[in-house]
Amino acid sequence: MTGSSPPVPVGTESPSMTNHVNNADAAAKELLKWTKRGPQWNLAVHVCVAVLADEMEPEEARKAFLAAAKEQGILVPP
Repeated sequence: MTGSSPPVPVGTESPSMTNHVNNADAAAKELLKWTKRGPQWNLAVHVCVAVLADEMEPEEARKAFLAAAKEQGILVPP
């Protein structure tokens, strides 16, 4: 999740609201709100932590968060 990448839009508990996640910190906070915690969620949490520790590139957090949002069924189409 970098300045050149578009934010990842995810649905919220309110059907009329969308969160636009654009960095690893916001992604980690968003992930902790989710109730379904499957394999993609688990990977995304680990990747976000690694990005925050400067052990991975921000784009890796974006990819992992995107996959987790799909798994959760809350990715908002463009």
